[in-house]
Amino acid sequence: MTFAHRLRPRLVEERASVSPLELFFDLVFVFALTRVTDLMAEDPTGVNLLRGALVMAVLWWSWVGYAWLCNLVRADEGIVRVVMFGAMGAMFITALTIPEAFDDLAGGLDGPVIFALGYFVVRLLHLVMFWVISRTDPQLRGQVLRFAPSMVTGTAFLLIASQLTGTAQTVMWILALAGDYIGTLIGGTDWRLRSISHFAERHGLIIIVALGESIVSIGIGVASLPISWAIIVASLLGLAVSGLLWWSYFDVTSLAVEHAFEEATGARQIKIARNCYSFLHLPMVIGVVMLSLGLKKILSYVGDGNHHRLTDPLYGWPLIALFGGAALYLLALVAFKAYATRSVTVPRVVTAVVLIALIPVVWHIPALATLGVLTAVLLAMIGYEMVRYDQPREKIRHGSHP
Repeated sequence: MTFAHRLRPRLVEERASVSPLELFFDLVFVFALTRVTDLMAEDPTGVNLLRGALVMAVLWWSWVGYAWLCNLVRADEGIVRVVMFGAMGAMFITALTIPEAFDDLAGGLDGPVIFALGYFVVRLLHLVMFWVISRTDPQLRGQVLRFAPSMVTGTAFLLIASQLTGTAQTVMWILALAGDYIGTLIGGTDWRLRSISHFAERHGLIIIVALGESIVSIGIGVASLPISWAIIVASLLGLAVSGLLWWSYFDVTSLAVEHAFEEATGARQIKIARNCYSFLHLPMVIGVVMLSLGLKKILSYVGDGNHHRLTDPLYGWPLIALFGGAALYLLALVAFKAYATRSVTVPRVVTAVVLIALIPVVWHIPALATLGVLTAVLLAMIGYEMVRYDQPREKIRHGSHP
């Protein structure tokens, strides 16, 4: 076997599963999520929450490109394996600079510039790999050419933003993301998918990664503290919240969308992949990261060791992040399912509205009670859905499907 043959990309099988290298790639994304949570938790203001969401959107677009790439060619074969490790290195450096993505720290290299350049390298490797594998596919090659300007635009605005501060800097970040996302939206539907099950599984796993980060936030917050009943109760409630959000995605919704995804053809299939998975999973992940911030703050309250802190309320932006993050996650789930199946899950819309409405109500109750209220609302939603949609659920989960 020649060296050139060893480097040749290999196509993904129709019913492929996610490869170990893709899971390894996601470990860098896990680290990046923790850095975003830390960025917001350091000074939980509205500005920092917005910055966290903007950073999350940049990281997400880096990850999404490789979800599409590795649905065409195997991540662990040939030159693609080398590209994946290169992208991991660039994304890791980008994640390291998240605390400096907006404001450069004294000493060392220019943090905002390094962040922008790291993002550029991740995107460039992705684009070059797509160019290589599209050499015998004129339709895909044309799609790649239409997609390239959005990458250049996004990176250019991030580099401009690195030289600015304040509102002007934020505007440049928003323009960078608009260039990427809008460019993709209007760039056409000539992309290729080889394995629907792989694509759906890939995005399901990233939701688990995000929810796992929320659990990590709970554990890290009290890891060095002596165990207490307050810590036990808060930790179990936080774990229950993460579990209920997992349930809301994986019990029925992800299966229903995947079935519709499999049945779609042509441009409709590409639109489901783009809109349901590439676009609508972003607000889900942002919602979970916001939730993680709220959980982290609550655990810091109950683990403080000061009896007075147990009666302190969670208020301000951490409270908005806790309830608003859960509401954002649910609304994104509703849109995710609605686009693919043309069916709106009304109880989840109602639950999201209730969570937003409860923010001023729980503003003045102890933080631990606030977490109990959130858990109770989500549990009530899941319980209602289990009874109300019992037959459709049984059909989706256990009925015959091609």
